[in-house]
Amino acid sequence: MFERLLVPIDGTPTAERAMTASIALARQLQAAIVGFIAEPDLRAASDKPLATDKTPTKAKAAADSHAHQVLKKFQAQATAAQVPFEGVMAYTAEIDEAIISTAQQQHCDLIVMVTHGRGAFGERLFGSHTKSVMSKCALPLLVLR
Repeated sequence: MFERLLVPIDGTPTAERAMTASIALARQLQAAIVGFIAEPDLRAASDKPLATDKTPTKAKAAADSHAHQVLKKFQAQATAAQVPFEGVMAYTAEIDEAIISTAQQQHCDLIVMVTHGRGAFGERLFGSHTKSVMSKCALPLLVLR
């Protein structure tokens, strides 16, 4: 049925639920997991040059480190459960678009996402990547809360 699950994560405790649930689901389906994390694209965040050349380098190193740690943790849990795992990272200002394109590029047939459950006010303030992916993507989407 489903052979490759894309699981977007961000390193928050809420994402832990997505990791745990997707690993359990992948075991049942004998599927592989593609863990995905998006880090902010600093070039897209500002049109103005930054004060020093070191600032972007430090920010990129911090983003790389964060993504590596989160994906490494996910991979360790998947490996312990004997679930095939591949980690993917992207720099982007458009997280929902990156999720959809990564799912297509990685030939995933299901996206497993967790919602933060912020409510109407929180969604207006922060937006909802889950709702955006749901409205733009033709792939099946499993939403965990």
